Amino acid sequence: MARKSLGVIHVISTISAVGMAIGTAALILILSVYNGFDRIIRENISDLAPDILITATQGKYFVPEGPAFKALLEDTRIKQISSVLEEEVLLSYDGRQELARAKGVDAVYEEESRLAEHVVEGSFSLHDGDIPQAAVGSALAYKMGIRPRFTEPLVLHYPRRGARIPLAGPASALGSIRCAPSCLVSINADVDERLVVVPLEQMRALLGLEDEVSGIELQVDGPVSHKLTASLQELLGPGFTVQDRIRQNPALYKMMRYEKLAIYLILLFVVIIIATNILGSLSMLSIHKQEDMQTLRALGANEKTIRKIFIWEGWLISLCGLAAGLAVGIALAWIQERFGLVKMPGGFFLQAYPVVLQVSDLLWVTAGVAAIGFLITLLAAPRKTDQRVA
Repeated sequence: MARKSLGVIHVISTISAVGMAIGTAALILILSVYNGFDRIIRENISDLAPDILITATQGKYFVPEGPAFKALLEDTRIKQISSVLEEEVLLSYDGRQELARAKGVDAVYEEESRLAEHVVEGSFSLHDGDIPQAAVGSALAYKMGIRPRFTEPLVLHYPRRGARIPLAGPASALGSIRCAPSCLVSINADVDERLVVVPLEQMRALLGLEDEVSGIELQVDGPVSHKLTASLQELLGPGFTVQDRIRQNPALYKMMRYEKLAIYLILLFVVIIIATNILGSLSMLSIHKQEDMQTLRALGANEKTIRKIFIWEGWLISLCGLAAGLAVGIALAWIQERFGLVKMPGGFFLQAYPVVLQVSDLLWVTAGVAAIGFLITLLAAPRKTDQRVA
């Protein structure tokens, strides 16, 4: 009978270790897949958002001139400088109208931009001889029926500066420019629904401006450091704001960090539920080992020493599961990253689930699972053992 009960304890302990291993592997895999999607989002944003954006502290527009901007041109840390002019405009195309975010860009941007890598139809070009062209977000284009091969021009409207509403109606107070759609681009859902990229000179003509811009975009060699942004801010002075990519999209980056934290905590809660099996195995073990505990007491062991034995045994079960889970999780993540065995469902541009394994995730998973195993073991270990001889 004792041998049978001991076998049950071994089975429960094995189930506990396997459960901890599965929970650990799941943590690693899911966090790695999240890292993969996170990397894709950041890369897509980086193709539209510059490494550093310079804007005016007050007002929408400014003229990029003076010693500070000349110093930017001579700064060896800066690889590319382009002028942009952004504004909300009204689009009309073949009888349809939509609001959009128009972005006027200069020749440097047109030549060096990575938007060409996101073209889903047509070819990225903002000039066809003397004819201005426009790149349109794919979702916005589908909504308005825009196709690059059509001859219908895309018309951008914006109120004339200082214009009053005439008797003929508000429409006659709008300035407008015409551009031929050259391509459709797809970056992410929010951008695709609003983006229109046009030549800078056309955007200035629409807004009634001459040399003004809404921002200066910088691409740098290597990663953007706080030291670099601080030095540029000091160079330009308080009249301008220098923003890296995180400061350009603070809400998005915060949301991504909080989402990953939420995923980690939810999966850790699942591990807590799995780890409660250790409670059952240690409780049964303490009942089964009453005679052995009496022998230890007879040899001089106190209750604290006996409790430590149960704690170490319970924690060893969780640590074995943790080690196995780490090995399995790392192996599966590496296989998916290398071979892409698990495919994405149809309709996505990715063929397989993206995976990025990070050392920081492994450390957090190890610390979290080990701490849960230790705390559960503390709760399960007997505080006052029965001193009667069984």
